[in-house]
Amino acid sequence: MAAPETLHVRNIVLVGQDGAGKTSLAEAMLYISGQTSRMGTTHDGKSCMDYDPEEIKRKFTMSTSIAPIPYNDYKINLLDTSGHPDFIGDTLATMEAAEMAMFVIDAVAGPQVMTTRLWHEAEYMRLSRSVFVNHIDRENASFDVIMAQLHARFGSRLGAVTIPIGVDREFRGIIDVLRMKAHYIDGDKDRVEEIPPEYADVAQAARDKLCDLVAEADDELMMKYLDGEEQLTQAELESLFDKAIAQELFIPVFVGSTIILQGIKSLMDDICTYFPHPTAHGPIALADGGEIRVTKEDQQPAGFVFKTLSDPYVGRLSFVKIISGTFAPGVELINARTRKKERIGHIDIMVGKETRDVKSAFAGDIIVIPKLTETRTGDTLSHTGDVEIAPLPFPEPLYPVAIEAAEKKEEGKLGTFLARLTETDPTIRVERREETHQTVITTMGEAQVETILNRLKEQAGIDVRLVDVRIPYRETIRKAAEAQGRHKKQTGGSGQFGDCWLRLEPNAGKGYEFVDAIKGGAIPGSLVPAVDKGVQEAMLEGFLAGYPMEDIKCTVYDGSYHPVDSNEMAFKTAARIGFRAACEKADPVVLEPMADMSIVVGEEFAGPVMGDVSTRRGRIIGTDSDDWGNTVIMVRVPYAEVVTYAKDLRSLSRGTGSYSIEIEGYEQAPFDVQKKLVEAYQARRAAGN
Repeated sequence: MAAPETLHVRNIVLVGQDGAGKTSLAEAMLYISGQTSRMGTTHDGKSCMDYDPEEIKRKFTMSTSIAPIPYNDYKINLLDTSGHPDFIGDTLATMEAAEMAMFVIDAVAGPQVMTTRLWHEAEYMRLSRSVFVNHIDRENASFDVIMAQLHARFGSRLGAVTIPIGVDREFRGIIDVLRMKAHYIDGDKDRVEEIPPEYADVAQAARDKLCDLVAEADDELMMKYLDGEEQLTQAELESLFDKAIAQELFIPVFVGSTIILQGIKSLMDDICTYFPHPTAHGPIALADGGEIRVTKEDQQPAGFVFKTLSDPYVGRLSFVKIISGTFAPGVELINARTRKKERIGHIDIMVGKETRDVKSAFAGDIIVIPKLTETRTGDTLSHTGDVEIAPLPFPEPLYPVAIEAAEKKEEGKLGTFLARLTETDPTIRVERREETHQTVITTMGEAQVETILNRLKEQAGIDVRLVDVRIPYRETIRKAAEAQGRHKKQTGGSGQFGDCWLRLEPNAGKGYEFVDAIKGGAIPGSLVPAVDKGVQEAMLEGFLAGYPMEDIKCTVYDGSYHPVDSNEMAFKTAARIGFRAACEKADPVVLEPMADMSIVVGEEFAGPVMGDVSTRRGRIIGTDSDDWGNTVIMVRVPYAEVVTYAKDLRSLSRGTGSYSIEIEGYEQAPFDVQKKLVEAYQARRAAGN
């Protein structure tokens, strides 16, 4: 495939709900263009686009795949994305590399949760949008119902460019409203005829709607049109079409069936003719607050990595959207993040899992560069290193799980694999929590976790197990108390002797404080620091349930020593004894970490969500609304009650809700919670753990 000029590239990202037929649409376009010899499907496991073993097993798209399609002297880069909420990060990053988001919608189910969410994301990105209503030949399909739903949910800018001739089992072709022709599939050919008389009025009404929408792209023509001086001519309508789409004045809607290949060819024709080319798209935000536009191929080379794959045979593959200039083997570019040079060895394009070598690529195109050693997702490469795009819109992962190798000898190997995983997928966070002695992976949800576990076993040969995420509880005291700590040990020769009196007091919000109040040399000054160390060690071990203690003021005010047997170790031990004795009288309690949350849901889900928060011992701090009419609920709730809230909110809000969370402070745990923690701690100690 020769490198296409910038104006002949069309970057289309296919988005929408799982099951709507995004992958089938890509497969149909590959087949019609002659790039494949048969139509594969996700369900038969023979899809060109869904080639990953996990995708074949689960029968849905999990990761973006690319289909570069040469068609009528154009190159259509189809980016097939996941419609599953656990993999939305990959989808959002891919949307940044396209000029057009095509929403694939099932003609029976209509626009669903992910469609709505991604629509708002595309609107925020100022990404041109279009709609393909698929499966119009299915039982109970209705184009009129779907159009009504689209208008109700997404506004009046949507207009039908093609309409069906019949629906359900009666579907037999489409009407091209723009050119006022009927299309029928005749074998592998597209047969074009005049519009059937019974559809003349429907087609004319749809055409009038198109004229209303696209006329806004030209002020002079719009005034004539609104004044009723004249109708838009065919030439005027077609000349305004691409402008109206690029300016987001008009959102075209197409209809068809990927199964019987109806409506696909005319869609491809319109993509090439009217969809925005890379230079027609709006500006790309830069990290320094500036903007950059895709420019033609005669500039200095620059591009950004929107996706990274780790191939077991080829190594790291970087998916790059070229912003400017020409990319070719041998070119050296500088990574804006690392300030290191990366040399392009060779350039590939990918069709599903197959890579094909190309000699060069121009601005606006999408390519794959293998073996970039220092570059990862979100990085920008340029001739000078001065260009850096703003961070890609990855959502915050909120579903933590603790992971450990089944065999201790595999822990190093596990750490290496997880580190490589975070480089290729920024929606996965891995951290070692020293306080709880756990490796915690934070993801978007259960499906992503299951995928990680399967790949650990199949690609790295590591068996792992998941354990509950330990909550970082704390302990403290509620009243002052005094106690003696005395340690005496005689084993012949020099022994050990330490004796100190400690006073413990609550020190709310001030952390740990140690006061030396020794008078008259009861304890030598050189040994007082040992008392401090002993107390701090005892605080780390906790008193009630084994959790670190905080907000305690400890005063050592008396004691005694032996000139021969007293030493640092003896006084550290005495301090530990005295501290525990004082704690027993100081009303010790367990503190639980509290989470401040901002939960965003549709108004219809606000009541159930607030009720659920109450069952988790949470407090509603306040409510608000956002720009989309959603309810924003501010909550303070024990962190232990919302560790896995991501999946719970998804269930409560039918997948539409989102939230942010931050651990902010500690509060005293209720008696029943404290009792369970103490009993569990005592059971572990009894078992020798």
